[in-house]
Amino acid sequence: MAHTSSLTEASLERVIPAFYARVRKDDLIGPVFNDAIDDWGPHLEKLIAFWSSVMLTSGRYKGNPVAAHAKHARILTPDMFERWLALWRQTTNDLLPVADAQAMQAKAERISESLKLALWFKIPQPDHRNSPATS
Repeated sequence: MAHTSSLTEASLERVIPAFYARVRKDDLIGPVFNDAIDDWGPHLEKLIAFWSSVMLTSGRYKGNPVAAHAKHARILTPDMFERWLALWRQTTNDLLPVADAQAMQAKAERISESLKLALWFKIPQPDHRNSPATS
């Protein structure tokens, strides 16, 4: 029998700020986020819209997560993604019913893998600017 999600916008409005409060205090990933985000109010609204689009199919998020993270690719590490996921699991387990927490965790793991692939394992495109055919 499939689980019917009880996730709502109100759930996300509770989880996302609580999660990023933990992120901001974290020794490993906190400095990255705190250096990257100047105004947390609008950023949290954007993150709530992102998760609303992902989990509730609301279509509220208008943005490009890969481009946003690519700006910081030189300082990001796989350990940082693992720490992000650990804090995500902790927060969703603390604030959501089990099935909703598991659904959000599974989605976060897929998003994390997609971001890592996009940032570090993208096949480089050849640079044709200096090839004999274009010289």
